Amino acid sequence: MRKIPAILLLTAIAAICLPVFGQVKVAPLNIKERTLPNGLKVVSVRDNTSPTVAIHVWYNVGGKNDPQGRSGFAHMFEHMMFKSTKNMPNEKMDRITEDIGGFNNASTWDDFTNYYEVVPSNYLETLLWAESDRMVNLNVDETNFKSERDVVKEEYRQSVLAQPYGQFNEYISSLSYAKHPYKRGVIGNLDELNAATPKDAAEFYKTFDVWTDKYFGRITKPSGTIPRVAVTEPDRTQEARHETTAPNVPFPAVAITYLGPESKNADVPALRIAEKILSGGESSRLYQSLVYKQQIAQEAAFSYDARADRGLLYFMAIASEGKKPEELEKSLLAELKNIQESPVTANELAKAKNQLVTEAIRRRENNDGKAIAIERAVAYMGDPRAVNSEVDALQSVTAADVQRVMKKYFSDSNRVVIYYSQGEKE
Repeated sequence: MRKIPAILLLTAIAAICLPVFGQVKVAPLNIKERTLPNGLKVVSVRDNTSPTVAIHVWYNVGGKNDPQGRSGFAHMFEHMMFKSTKNMPNEKMDRITEDIGGFNNASTWDDFTNYYEVVPSNYLETLLWAESDRMVNLNVDETNFKSERDVVKEEYRQSVLAQPYGQFNEYISSLSYAKHPYKRGVIGNLDELNAATPKDAAEFYKTFDVWTDKYFGRITKPSGTIPRVAVTEPDRTQEARHETTAPNVPFPAVAITYLGPESKNADVPALRIAEKILSGGESSRLYQSLVYKQQIAQEAAFSYDARADRGLLYFMAIASEGKKPEELEKSLLAELKNIQESPVTANELAKAKNQLVTEAIRRRENNDGKAIAIERAVAYMGDPRAVNSEVDALQSVTAADVQRVMKKYFSDSNRVVIYYSQGEKE
């Protein structure tokens, strides 16, 4: 994994100005960028109002980059990166963060993987050393490989197989994409994890301020090229329908998915507003219609799933007792038609903007939240400074914009309908 381009994010708390009336004005983050000779990009924000520092190391590799037939590799390495290195024993990252009152974690996404810590700022140098060490000196041996593969397999059993709607969430991706590796999911599957070997893991690993220069600058620039996803998900030309089952589904569920734009697209803020109007709490349209008034669903939602290549837009609902998938589908499509044919109200628009702007501001209330916001801007916009235009973009959305995007991306021919219900135990 040392050949994978990485971005290091260092952040601390910055002040936010929130007026009582009118458009919300958010003080921009004073972001600085530079690139080390080995290609590592460094993004930093400095603020002295808190004695802590957040360190995020971001790898431009996620579930979509897993080798063919080896789904779950990026996720498995998320776990392995906490094992021993040339200079650190197993679980040392936990000790050098938690023992001083900090924390650390990692996550794997479709488009990237991140590793992060929040510690007292006087431990910054120690953590930079540790992150640089595991970037290049990880012990990809049989013992570490097998133990973490077993952990990932158990995670799959608990979070997917054991959950009534765990496989339903997998079907939403696997049946919505025809060619793009987004269809494989991030967590992996048991058969491909069982087939993986320590040699496979070793090959995957080899493919990807002053202290920053000191510890990361000495890392040799990779000589090879990184395999990148070149697959383009084709446009849909007609509706597709699937009936899926699992042995532990108490009530049927329905998903209606549509291919959306890539995360850089200018339509994304309007889609995020639509997401809040349709499913942003108990006063949202879908909850009020399907759950409260019709009482045909115990849960109903609309989601915009941001992805760097091509996003996914989907409605979903879980039925109330005795209700059928056909009823859910009919009502979901009726709500879609409503938002397409009539502009949303001024109150709905204002509420959605307030929800999203509040979320954006709250994310920046601590240094780790700022790092996450910058990280997402890098991952989905390709520019860390895009974090400073997020609020303005949301506040500029009009009712006409919402209606336009709901007409643009939601058509009968761009639709996959998935029914999920109780099936026989294997």
